[in-house]
Amino acid sequence: MQALITHLVTPIVSDPEAVSITATEGEAVVDLELSVSPEDNDRVRGDKGRTLRAIRTVLSAAAGKRKASVELVGEDEADEAEDA
Repeated sequence: MQALITHLVTPIVSDPEAVSITATEGEAVVDLELSVSPEDNDRVRGDKGRTLRAIRTVLSAAAGKRKASVELVGEDEADEAEDA
């Protein structure tokens, strides 16, 4: 799943080295947190969330019977998560 998200996101962003994906996989669930550079957040999110929604749709289809979700984590949110 991580490779798929990397494959979809890397061509969109201006700084591919800053793309980071954290996965939490369970038996029936896959949760992915996507982190990109701050200037690329709007590119990944897209107009009214369309690009991110399309990424979620592809991921959901690839996950099969498992429930898959992708969250775009900004730098501020990632810092808060590390502090907790």
